[in-house]
Amino acid sequence: MAKKSKKTTGKKKKIQLRNVHSAVFYVQSSFNNTMITMTTEQGDVLAISSAGQMNFKGTKKSTPFAATLVGKNIVEKAANYNIKEAIIYVSGVGSGRDSAVRTIATSGITINQITDITPVPHNGCRARKPKRV
Repeated sequence: MAKKSKKTTGKKKKIQLRNVHSAVFYVQSSFNNTMITMTTEQGDVLAISSAGQMNFKGTKKSTPFAATLVGKNIVEKAANYNIKEAIIYVSGVGSGRDSAVRTIATSGITINQITDITPVPHNGCRARKPKRV
C-alpha cells in the first residue's frame, strides 16, 4: 500500500501584528558583528536585525556605522508594533554598542533603563603553570 502525500497549497502563514506597549532590546556587540533583538517583556521575540543581515561583510560588520543601520532597521520593525517604551540590555565589547543604543534613543521611543549585561569573569580560569627554564 502506497501512502498518499499531502499537497501543500503554497499559502504563507499570515503574520499577526499586535500592539506591544513596551519592549526589551538586546544589543549584542562583538568584535565581528552587531546584533539587536527586540522582544516583549515576557521574552517573545518580535524582530531581529544584524549587520550581516544588512549586507555588511567582513570587518565592516563591526563598525559603528553598521550598528547605526542595524538600529534604524530594528526601529522600523518596532514601528509595526506601536512600541512607546523600551528597556535596553547591552552586551559585548564591540565598537557598535554605543551607536546602536543612540539610534534607538533618537527614534522617539522612551527608554526607561539601559543595563550593561556583559559577562565579567570573577578571577577566571586557573592560570597555566610557569615554564621551567
